[in-house]
Amino acid sequence: MVKRCHTFFFVALISLGLVACDDQDPWNNPYPKNADNVKVLYTSFPSAVVTLDPAKTYVETGLQVLHQVDEPPLQYHYLKRPFQLQPLVLTEVPIPHYFDQWHQPLPQNARHEEIAYTRYNLEIKPGVLYAPHPAFAKDKAGHYRYHHLRMRDLQGVSHLSDFSYSGTRELHAADFAYAIKRLASPQVNSPIFGVMAEYIFGLNDLRQSLKKVKSEQGYLDLRRMPLPGVKVLDDHHLQITLKGEYPQFLAWLTMGFFSPIPWEADLFYSQSGMRERNLTFDWYPLGTGAYQLQENNPNRRMVLVRNPNFRLERFPADGSAEDKEKGFLQLAGKRLPMIDKLYMSLEKESIPRWGKFLQGYYDASLVSGQNFDQAIYLDALGRAQLSEAMKQQDVRLEISVQPVVYFLAFNWLDPTVGGGGESQRKLRQALAIALDFDEYVQIFLNGQGRQGRALIPPGIFGFRPTADGINPGIYRFQDGKMVRRSLAEAKRLLAEAGYPNGINPKTGTPLRLHFDVAVTGPTATAYFGWLNKQFQQLGIDVQVHNTQFNRYQEKIRQGDCQIFMSNWMGDYPDPENFLFLLYGPNGKKEHGGVNVANYKNDEYDRLFVQMKTTPNGLERQATIDKMRNIVYRDMPIVASYYPIHFKLVQAWSVPSKPISLTGGYVKYFDLDSQKRLQSQKRWNQPNTTLIWVFVSLIVLGVLIGVVIVRWQGRISLISRFDLNDEDDA
Repeated sequence: MVKRCHTFFFVALISLGLVACDDQDPWNNPYPKNADNVKVLYTSFPSAVVTLDPAKTYVETGLQVLHQVDEPPLQYHYLKRPFQLQPLVLTEVPIPHYFDQWHQPLPQNARHEEIAYTRYNLEIKPGVLYAPHPAFAKDKAGHYRYHHLRMRDLQGVSHLSDFSYSGTRELHAADFAYAIKRLASPQVNSPIFGVMAEYIFGLNDLRQSLKKVKSEQGYLDLRRMPLPGVKVLDDHHLQITLKGEYPQFLAWLTMGFFSPIPWEADLFYSQSGMRERNLTFDWYPLGTGAYQLQENNPNRRMVLVRNPNFRLERFPADGSAEDKEKGFLQLAGKRLPMIDKLYMSLEKESIPRWGKFLQGYYDASLVSGQNFDQAIYLDALGRAQLSEAMKQQDVRLEISVQPVVYFLAFNWLDPTVGGGGESQRKLRQALAIALDFDEYVQIFLNGQGRQGRALIPPGIFGFRPTADGINPGIYRFQDGKMVRRSLAEAKRLLAEAGYPNGINPKTGTPLRLHFDVAVTGPTATAYFGWLNKQFQQLGIDVQVHNTQFNRYQEKIRQGDCQIFMSNWMGDYPDPENFLFLLYGPNGKKEHGGVNVANYKNDEYDRLFVQMKTTPNGLERQATIDKMRNIVYRDMPIVASYYPIHFKLVQAWSVPSKPISLTGGYVKYFDLDSQKRLQSQKRWNQPNTTLIWVFVSLIVLGVLIGVVIVRWQGRISLISRFDLNDEDDA
């Protein structure tokens, strides 16, 4: 017993000493030890990623991963604003060549109605290599090792790393052709097929042909399927032919949908037994980007590591004077990427995510409603400033307006609030004045929103930052300042619409309208109360219907909503990608398009067709202004606000230019790992008092135990002596 107590005592002391001597990482570090001492960027994602297949991924989190791995033909310059296209794996940005209906060439200044076909010639950079992958692995005889796998070959295989061999090869033009054909595959079901089939010559015919073809073991060799609009001229030259004229096609070439797909990978993933092991494009995309996906555990983490085959590319030096002043050019000329590993953890809740940021375990964090007061305060002019606590941790604040517009929509098909009649127009205007979204931004978003003007958000060509861009039906200028029109004006418009004091003359009761929302979370009740308060000012009865998101979307698809909120995040920085939200042929109910308001206006539609084929300049701006005035007059939608991101960045991260477009921009990031480790140690000092108290209690208990054992031993010994004396007697 005594020996055991002594042993326990010494083990406790030794263990405590070892822990106290561990000076490498804080005790509460949630990450595996960085044995290789590489630069790691730590970030998080809010929900499991369903797919990373480049033909299907349309969710922001998935795109953040995919764009680090895959490379489409073009990208936007990291520093230049307004956004400027530049080649990524191409030698140059392709220019359009126009042809008439007889395929005869037309001049560059040909009229839109003359152009029957547009042709783009893409030249791929030589020497671009894919990241290592088992699909490319060959034996000594030059045969693919893993293209004819049997079920027994997959025993014990659950990750790509379980394959012993990998290989690579050069990027070819045929890989882009294969990817475009794959958009038409019924097995893939790409969300952009409908849009691309409208323009890429022959893509819809390919879809019909693929429906009739039966694939063997799930693999369909798309190399054998003809697509006249996409021709491979040689290994480094590809030709794409569009129907008509569509300048925005170049913007689509920056998106993951047009990332190359090697046929070897498609065959590899299509083999029996692969899907059951999650060995698919959904889980493991393959590309030529700066990183490759090493681990995909969507319910826990995703880990990306540097692609060892990534080509020579350097940080750009052609930024502005403002970029230099803000420190965005201090990495100019350095080889990319500079971060070795990207470690993304699943964090469903904002509170633990915020706690880890404060401990130094995340390199950046968006400011949310839960941590706003702790991180930000608004000065006398309403400008966001860092709190003292953040300043003490040397945190930086980055503010960026997102290419997103939130808008109030009136269903144009509804007889009460829709249509082009004067009564309906004045009713919509009265409701738009009463529904004060400037107040909403302050109450529910803590000021993290910019006043809505029109569909085009700031940073996109066509946005008017001056007085010319305001909605005169809602705002007016007073003493040189823009102010919201008064409630008295809204009531006057309501009376002119036929509803004096909000009363419906047909029923003699307050006008009843229906407002559909799909809102969850702790602020939902407050939001509903705010909505009712806004409408009650007019004396009307607005019924707020809160439904599940899927049901809400179904009602919009069927055109059953009367008044509702919607939003749009730009796919690419062009006004066409926002103004098409009111283009008649895009009507949601009739055509299944993005025009959720089902708005129809012949003049707007004519101007839209003219605008989308006009290059940026005075002529295009004038057309956009005319379209904006039509929308302000008819008011089928009201731009409520443009969201603003307040992003906190740790001091050890090199300043990086905020970019609102999802892309492969992690390669431009850099950080000081040692400075981070020092901060983590300083911010996570363990409180050893309780541990010492605990060990002291153990030691005291051991000592008491030893005393008791020895005391009992002495009593036992005395008893034996007493018994011996009795026996002698």
